[in-house]
Amino acid sequence: MTQQRRPHILVTGAAGALAQQVINQLRDRCDLVAVDFREQVYLGDDIPSYCIDFNKRVFEDLFRRYEFDGVIHLGRIMSSQLTRMRRYNANVLGTQKLLDLSHKYGIKRVVVLSTFHVYGAVAYNPALIDESAPLKSAGLSADLIDSVELENLANIYLWRYPELNITILRPCNIVGPGVKNSISTLLASERAPVLAGFSPMMQFIHIDDMADAIVLAYKRPVRGVFNVAPQDWVAYQHALKLCSCRRIPIPSVPPVLPSLILRTLNLKSFPSYLMAFFKYPVVIDGRAFAKEFGFEPKRPLKEIFRFYRDNKKPV
Repeated sequence: MTQQRRPHILVTGAAGALAQQVINQLRDRCDLVAVDFREQVYLGDDIPSYCIDFNKRVFEDLFRRYEFDGVIHLGRIMSSQLTRMRRYNANVLGTQKLLDLSHKYGIKRVVVLSTFHVYGAVAYNPALIDESAPLKSAGLSADLIDSVELENLANIYLWRYPELNITILRPCNIVGPGVKNSISTLLASERAPVLAGFSPMMQFIHIDDMADAIVLAYKRPVRGVFNVAPQDWVAYQHALKLCSCRRIPIPSVPPVLPSLILRTLNLKSFPSYLMAFFKYPVVIDGRAFAKEFGFEPKRPLKEIFRFYRDNKKPV
């Protein structure tokens, strides 16, 4: 009797905590290959791991060698990492190379991780932003252009090559153990800046729930773009209070003043290009994903905030 071949899956962004959560969920029933262009990580003897620039020719050798069935692309470099040009090369050109190779080698399933930041933070955002809303971030901050272009690129391939079965996920703030993005660093800090007079509503999703969402999305080849967020939200300043953070009010005008103060205080976790997200609410509607994939977050806000309250240091 011939043993059935296990799915071969390429997972990018392997140095990140989220990718490692996804890998742990899939390793028992799939043959995985982990890739990250920043560093090589050891994930066990059963999972080959590589440090490779997606734009280098050697990256294509992985597709020939392992004959992938699917790709889970979690290797988006956050806006707080690297220089603007290196982020563009990794996020946009690297993603284009990944999708070109996926088409060339007959990949049948692709999941791409994006971010809710692509919607942009402006005063006239609707109360709930659904997937049809325009992506305004490219016109608001040069530091978020690569995130929008990555999405636009994935959308082009989604419609041009339907056989790739591309699903694009736009999660809200991902937080929890091991997460090193800006909002997680703020929640874990003893003191955190706030813009005086502003406390926008925010959404948070636990890293475990986000890993569940990615695995659910991969298992069901539904093409399209989906927000991923719980149906609850909390004001930013109240979230800081629940995490036992001491709030530091920063004047919001003139625009150059908060950036100057933050540089003086060396508060790198509050980058100027994300400042509008701490001023205006960007609350996304995750009901389409929940309905299509049967997704329901298991970790409530009180559990998330308890973790940060009990771990008052950068995570």
